[in-house]
Amino acid sequence: MTNFAQLGLAERLVSRLAEAGITDPTPIQKQAIPVALDGRDLMGLAQTGTGKTAAFGLPLAQSMLAHNGKPAPRTVRGLVLAPTRELAKQILENLLSYLGKSHLKLGLVVGGQSMNAQINRLERGTDILIATPGRLMDLLERKAVMLDETRFLVLDEADQMLDLGFIHSLRKIAALLPEQRQTMLFSATMPKQMNEIAAAFLNDPVRVEVSPPGKAADKIEQSVHFIAQSEKTALLKELLGAHRDELALVFARTKHGAERLKRNLEATGFAAGSIHGNKSQGQRDRALRAFREGELRVLVATDVAARGIDIPDVRHVYNFDLPNVPDNYVHRIGRTARAGAEGRAVAFCAPDEASEFRAIQKVMKLDIPVASGRPWEGVTSEPRGRRKGGAPGAQKPQQKRGRPRNRRRKAA
Repeated sequence: MTNFAQLGLAERLVSRLAEAGITDPTPIQKQAIPVALDGRDLMGLAQTGTGKTAAFGLPLAQSMLAHNGKPAPRTVRGLVLAPTRELAKQILENLLSYLGKSHLKLGLVVGGQSMNAQINRLERGTDILIATPGRLMDLLERKAVMLDETRFLVLDEADQMLDLGFIHSLRKIAALLPEQRQTMLFSATMPKQMNEIAAAFLNDPVRVEVSPPGKAADKIEQSVHFIAQSEKTALLKELLGAHRDELALVFARTKHGAERLKRNLEATGFAAGSIHGNKSQGQRDRALRAFREGELRVLVATDVAARGIDIPDVRHVYNFDLPNVPDNYVHRIGRTARAGAEGRAVAFCAPDEASEFRAIQKVMKLDIPVASGRPWEGVTSEPRGRRKGGAPGAQKPQQKRGRPRNRRRKAA
């Protein structure tokens, strides 16, 4: 199978894809679309940037287009659950692009927006609803929406929904859905709790896997700098300065840390913005738009953005702070090398992040090359050669930092 028509998609959808310059399905799309069109439950495992949204979005759109009647008030025919507002909005935009002008009613319910306005829109009935679990539960409790007529369900980035603590909401949502439905679950990693989710939602699913869980895109060049926490900002500025005309995404662990770093970069002449949990949805949308259009060259983000940024031109990802959850590293660096492009992922590892770095390498099943510094005690990593002119942060492993990180700080 080499094109979308051969996968079984309707001519209308194939034409829409061709208009957008999309003619060749990705590996996950080749395997998932025929299974989904056949009505089977599906578990799709693939790294980020491989086209998972189209793998479920196109079959969902085709199934919905086959129904001409209107949905009953407050009912939902097809439900897509996503962990973050950014990802939910991205899915909506993709579905709208696939459908073009159609009779279908699409809806979006996420936090940070007026609940009353969302209740009013749901009153008219919805063909496809894209939602975050938290806001959907709020609306269900208010009886603003019903799921007893939902015949199609998609769980996108299910692993992050577990990371964000949505498992209890997912259990409650599962109990409200009809048994006769088609369910598709997509994820980039496969944590142990996923088996519980799969058992609750899927019925005899077909498993489609195009890359091992935890594997990053082949075209991402990875490296790590072992460096004191106090020297990270100076090194980041030096590295960013070497590619000022290219888009770079920088990940910080906390909301306050992200904002502080953004202001520091702005003060030294970088066109920088930030998105995190303390930003309103409008502020986050405007920052993403400016980053996508190149008005901002650097975007500092917490993990709230790791699953919702699909910007092909992102060439560099910096892990300024290493994530506590090693799978999040995979999703962070997956924001570059989208759709087969090349990208670079640079990690900064302070002494008290050595355990996080070990966990990341275990998940990745590789030794990330060392760009500068010496691995801290207990860390194994292959040297890649020091940067010319000496490397900030080439400290000995036993060097102590001043103030230890409070690992219980509230993350975004």
